[in-house]
Amino acid sequence: MTTSSVSTPLWQPSQARIDASQMTQFRRHINKELCLKLEDYPQLHRWSVDQPELFWRQVWQQFGVLGEMGERGLIHQDKMPGAQFFPDAKLNFAENLLRHSDDRIALVYRDEAGQRQALSYNDLYHQVAKLAHHLKLQGVQVGDRVAAFMPNRIETVVTMLASASIGATFSSCSPDFGLNGVIDRFGQIKPKVLVAASGYRYNGKIIDCRDKVAAIAAGLDALAQLIVVPAFDELPEDIELDGISWSEAVGNGARHIEFAQLPFNHPLYILYSSGTTGKPKCIVHGAGGTLLQHLKEHRLHTDLSRQDVLFYFTTCGWMMWNWLVSGLACGTTLVLFDGSPFHPGPDVLWQLAEQEEVSVFGTSAKYIAALEKAEYHPASQHKLPHIKALLSTGSPLAHEGFDFVYRHIKDDLCLSSISGGTDIVSCFALGNPIKPVYRGQLQCLGLGMDVQVFDDAGKAVTSGKGELVCTTPFPSMPIGFWNDPDNSRYQDAYFNRFDNVWAHGDYAEHTEQGGLIIHGRSDSVLNPGGVRIGTAEIYRQVEKIDAVQESLAVGQNWQDDVRVVLFVVLKPGFELNEELKQQIKLEIRSNTTPRHVPAKIIAVADLPKTLSGKLVEVAVRKVIHGESVNNTDALSNPESLTQFKHLPELER
Repeated sequence: MTTSSVSTPLWQPSQARIDASQMTQFRRHINKELCLKLEDYPQLHRWSVDQPELFWRQVWQQFGVLGEMGERGLIHQDKMPGAQFFPDAKLNFAENLLRHSDDRIALVYRDEAGQRQALSYNDLYHQVAKLAHHLKLQGVQVGDRVAAFMPNRIETVVTMLASASIGATFSSCSPDFGLNGVIDRFGQIKPKVLVAASGYRYNGKIIDCRDKVAAIAAGLDALAQLIVVPAFDELPEDIELDGISWSEAVGNGARHIEFAQLPFNHPLYILYSSGTTGKPKCIVHGAGGTLLQHLKEHRLHTDLSRQDVLFYFTTCGWMMWNWLVSGLACGTTLVLFDGSPFHPGPDVLWQLAEQEEVSVFGTSAKYIAALEKAEYHPASQHKLPHIKALLSTGSPLAHEGFDFVYRHIKDDLCLSSISGGTDIVSCFALGNPIKPVYRGQLQCLGLGMDVQVFDDAGKAVTSGKGELVCTTPFPSMPIGFWNDPDNSRYQDAYFNRFDNVWAHGDYAEHTEQGGLIIHGRSDSVLNPGGVRIGTAEIYRQVEKIDAVQESLAVGQNWQDDVRVVLFVVLKPGFELNEELKQQIKLEIRSNTTPRHVPAKIIAVADLPKTLSGKLVEVAVRKVIHGESVNNTDALSNPESLTQFKHLPELER
């Protein structure tokens, strides 16, 4: 285990908080129910992976899942893929999210312009009832697909719940996706109904989507109906779409939902891989596994309850949206935000958090780094007494990001750096309300997740870096890929590296404190002189330097070896002269190893990112080696790739 981590915690929960947490209550319940003596989190985690059937049964029962569990909890336990949880179960995902039909606020919608809309649990139920009735009238049946080309709005949540209530499979893309990117996704799954917004607001501008929506609808040959959600009165009226309005779709008098009772592995969601190296994979997730996993993560690892207000900065094209909306199963109030997190200023999300009394604030590591670079300190501008946890994901949160949160956001909160992905619509490593927080570390491995770190030979290691794997089945594994009848693409994606073991593609390291450090994606690991280096190790050092806005490192094939090339985006007013290059190299060498020091440092205007804000190292590596990058519609700024073509600095 690593000895590089600071052993002094940045935050320690009080004993009162530990005792009141759902994690502690769950452990005590397990001990009483099963006559066990689990004394702490490590023992609870060990039991949860040694006894997966018992553990997931307890999650189902303890959190009152609506449905029939069935006699069998887990079959083919030794097969991955092939294991199946609760093969006799019947349930409905939407029913479990709509169980609280009362006047408590379920959803609050906010946008960057200050518009606000709220919906109670009771009104949400009735909205879903009306849309579900309409979908049935359009012939939508169990197994059909309903797609949403939508911002993060209340109508998107209603569409998902209505689809799930009747057994249709839901899939979404955010409206900032390019036309080809949407067709590449929705075209594979052939939705029967498309719900689409006529426009959205971002960075002070209203973006008209109607031409794009018309082209998407025309490109979906199985589409039976387009439902248009009007965005803004400011849009001109000279473009008409061949569909019906949202108000027409929910204008009927239906007030009751007949929730279809479906198998545990009934397809709930289709999510997509980034698609930056080829056509996006359509990853199919089951209703039961998604529900159980999210209940575990929300209730136990986030300590979410009916009294909480949960916010996550996400779009509908990122799996964190799916994770966010599952908070309805806890009876929590969810805050949906659409727009730029820096418009009209860096305070927009913190005004939201203050005004809506957010208690769990979720965002990306990139956003925290951007706040730090902008020198915006929420604690000095806002009263945030309700925030008890801050979640960060999307990329590894740098050690300095941990310091920034505790110095400039709030010193008494559980900072949970979490990691998982679209592939599992959940997390392998998460926060823990009963454990301390250490710089640079994800607090703990998720309950029920037998996460290990393997060396290249497939041997589990407790010290040093290696491949993050999961060695036993878990319920939120995909039920497969769309149009993959023999499961060959699914097998290739996760199980070909190590037999009968899920290889996630992260480069990771255990810590002495029982946590985890993620060093980056395995496919972006650098390998100079045969030494494996995670890109996050370099970014952490480079982005300490005031002149550097952000950075990206790749390995370039050079003279029968690999050399490290670092691209930097500089703040306005700085230039990449020899003095700055030497400062960057010295910072890296002093805090890592000589192997980490880049052979080349090159300034660029922008770095390519996915629509969820993740750096795309693989695409840059392809470009500098003269290879083509497929499906650039998966990028928020595909034009940035042209900077990396035929760079003279890389030819010498």
